[in-house]
Parts: sequence; C-alpha cells; structure tokens
Amino acid sequence: MADLHDHVTFCDLVLTALRRHSTKDAFRYEGQTITNAEVEDALSRMVDLLQRRGFQHGDGVGVLSPNRPEVFYVQTAPLFAGGRYTALHPMGSFDDHKYACDEAELRFLFVDPAYAERGAALKEACDGVEEVFSFGEADGVIDLDSELSAAKPVELQFGTRSPSDLAWLLYTGGTTGVPKAAMLPERSVAQMVFATSMGWDLPLDRRYLAVAPISHAAGMLIVPTLITGGSVTLLRGFTPADWLAAVERDRITLSLLVPTMIYAVLDHPDLETTDLSTLETIMYGASPMSPTRLAEGIERMGPVFAQLYGQTECAGITSSMSRSDHLPTDMQRLSACGLPMPGVRVEIFDEDGDPCPIDTPGEVCVQGASVMDGYWRQPELTAETLVDGWLHTGDIGVRGSDGFITLVDRKKDMIVSGGFNVFPREIEDVISEHSAVSSVAVIGAPDEKWGEAVTAIVVLKPDTTCDPDDLRHLVRERKGAIYTPKTIEFVDALPLTAVGKPDKKVIRAQYWSSADRSI
Repeated sequence: MADLHDHVTFCDLVLTALRRHSTKDAFRYEGQTITNAEVEDALSRMVDLLQRRGFQHGDGVGVLSPNRPEVFYVQTAPLFAGGRYTALHPMGSFDDHKYACDEAELRFLFVDPAYAERGAALKEACDGVEEVFSFGEADGVIDLDSELSAAKPVELQFGTRSPSDLAWLLYTGGTTGVPKAAMLPERSVAQMVFATSMGWDLPLDRRYLAVAPISHAAGMLIVPTLITGGSVTLLRGFTPADWLAAVERDRITLSLLVPTMIYAVLDHPDLETTDLSTLETIMYGASPMSPTRLAEGIERMGPVFAQLYGQTECAGITSSMSRSDHLPTDMQRLSACGLPMPGVRVEIFDEDGDPCPIDTPGEVCVQGASVMDGYWRQPELTAETLVDGWLHTGDIGVRGSDGFITLVDRKKDMIVSGGFNVFPREIEDVISEHSAVSSVAVIGAPDEKWGEAVTAIVVLKPDTTCDPDDLRHLVRERKGAIYTPKTIEFVDALPLTAVGKPDKKVIRAQYWSSADRSI
C-alpha cells in the first residue's frame, strides 16, 4: 500500500475519474453508451479474470485493435492486477507484432475480432503467449465478453500501486532503426495526465472525438477527459468524411489529429457544409505541420488548433502551443512547437553538452517525472539516450528570444550536400506554401558529386497541377541554391508510419537500396 507522501499513480487517477462521475457517460461507440460505473465494473471483472489465470506482478499483456472501449480496459485493468500493458499497432506487420510479443514477454493478447486470425497466429508463433482473448466471438480465440460475464468483480482500491511500478511498455521504432520499447512507470503515466490537463489548451466541457489509435497517442486524452466529467466518442479509424460527420452529430468540442489527417479534412468537400460550431480544440502533433496549411486551417476552421510535441520516451510531454499563440499571419510562429510543458525541464544542448545560445540549433533534451526509466532489455541504447541526467530526443531545435522552441529536424533526417548541412523541414515548409501542394517529404538521395542530393516527393491537392521548376524557384528564392531540390517527384500519396508520420525510412530505401552506403 502507498506511504504517506507517495505520489498518486495512474491507477489512482483512473479510479478518481470513474468514481467522481460514476453516472456520466464515459464512452460512445457505434451507437452504444457506457457509463463510468460500467467501465469500473468491466475493469474489476478483467482483474478477476487475469488473477484466476495466474497473472503475476510484472506480467505483460498486449492489445491489437482499432478504437473501441475495451482498448482502454486493457490499458488499465492489468495495471490494477500488478502487470503492464503493451500496444500492438493495427497497421503493424506480423513480424513487428511477433517481435513485440517475444521481446516484451507478453502472456495474454487481447484483439478485436477483425484481428482474431492474427492473434491466433501469434499465439502459435510466440512461446510466451498463453491465450488470446477477442472483444466478441471469433474463431480460434477466447470470447472476452463471455469470460467477463462469468467473472466476479474485484474491488479496485487506491494506493495499491507504487509510482515506480512499470505500467506501459510502448514500442517506438520511429522512422529509423529497430523497434525499442520505452518503459513508462506509473509515475510517468500519471505525470502525463497532469501535464496534458494543465499544459494542453483543452476546453472545459470535453466531448472528445478519438480517431487516431487510443492504444497510442490519442489515448493520452482519455483520463483528462473523464476526470472532468467529459465523454469520449470512439471511431474505429479515420476518414475525413466520418470525422466531420461525428463532430457535427455528437457536438464534439475536442479532437486529436496528426497533420496528414488535417490535410485530408481541409481537402474534403464536406468541410464547407459541416457544422463545426461546437469544436473548440484540435490538438495536433506526431510530425511537423506545414505553416501554410496550418494558416489555411485557422482561416477555414477558426482558431481551434493547439500543438503538442513530445516522444514516447517522455510520455509525449515536452512542449505545447496554445490556440491563442497560433498567429495566422506569422509563419515563423506557426513553425514553432511552443513552450515547455508544465512538469518538465527542456534545454537545447550543443554537441559538447553546453546550452545553446538563442536562435542556435542544438539537440532538444528533457528532464522530469514523465521521462522513461529506459528501453526494455536494451541497456546500451538506454545509455546512449539518457545521458548526464537528460533524455536526448534526437530532435534538432532552436529557442527564440520569445522562449518558443522551433524544431529544425531530426538528427538522422539532416542532409549533408556538398559539405553543407541541409534541414529537410525548412524545405518542406517552403514547398508547402505553394497553393497546389497538399503534402511533401524531403530526403537526401545518393549523389556522386554532392554526396546527397536534395530530393522532394510531393503530393498535390485534388484537381491541381504544378510545374516542378516553380517549386525549385520558390525554394531558391527563400532558402538559396544549397536547399533547392535537385529532383522533384509527384506521387499520389506518401508512405506513412503507423502513427501517421511520413515514413522517410521507406522513402529513403527507394533511393538508397542500390547504393553501397546509407548516408
């Protein structure tokens, strides 16, 4: 049990949310409503189910499912039973899922019926996976609904978890490198709830529409919504038409989108006829957003945009930019990722580990309770990332005289062309200003003369055309010859990572697969 001065845990916050507003709706999903009291009952029954199957302190479970209420149950009930949670992304490959099951030593999997076949195959392939439970009847797996109906509710109690107990073990492969799992203890996830509640520009009346996976970043807003008496509307996935319809139907006040989703909404014809009058805040993040398209969004949808920046390694908590800080005529401000969040310390260091002067690029580093304990089973990588008491994010940023941080690029995305350092994001922001451009990714392609040649892959808006020389001229005028793309290719869509970021690893592979080097 907890001691006198122990910090509250994530489990404590979940119980607080469910019991303060027990009769209010927690989730809306496919025509159903579930109250907070019903959520607590489901969690208590799941704890009983796990304990009867020999679940021990430190054991792990995984979930593979699109958005539905049961995903939240799997995120929380195993913690009350003494264990930990891992997400398997619905867009991941079988090899990715098997890797996570094996390395994270997951005992039980919980899957949507649409993934029952994948779950059964993982049980067969992974020695450690004992059972697979499905959120409904499906062949080859156990029906969780039937199991919970037969289970006996267990009283959930405050103070049964320690702030140091491992809660979430989340994989973060990013767009480079092999998957690695960040160990987030109860301390980190609880700090996530506090920081998002205080540091994100959230409406007081929260009717949250979740379309990005709640098994990942979109889940950050569930407890901050429930703890204020708000409700969560869940869509199984994202289409711009479905998102717009849900905002109008459920009078949504809050949503979280990645930039590619916002671009799709802006390019959809239903935007002009949809009632968005209740929508107060769109949190956006996961990858940089084009300042030009952001200004377009503010003009067409109103001052509803608030930015988040963070990594899995610090529970998504680094900086944020409020709605009022989005100055629609200031492209430099719209390029920023905001001010440091409450509860973390943020510094920008040079290669010698010294703080960078104002407007000088360096690596963004973070301290605070939300920072992970390290990478699961990867001590060397942990030592490379947690250095001298700081989490080194690998992101290159600058701090302006106004205190706002602007990300320049990822360290590994930087292009070295003719001996000059070129930051792709600066080129992407300029190209995005063209009225025909929907989205763009810039990489360095192998080049005998330059080492790397700046290459832009561009997606145009529907029913538009663009001369590549116009884009080159635009970049040359704004950034100079070094930044001007040697090659511009037009494509129908960019490959995306599981969380909606342009997948530069995949894009780079198309150009570097026949080269004898990778940088």
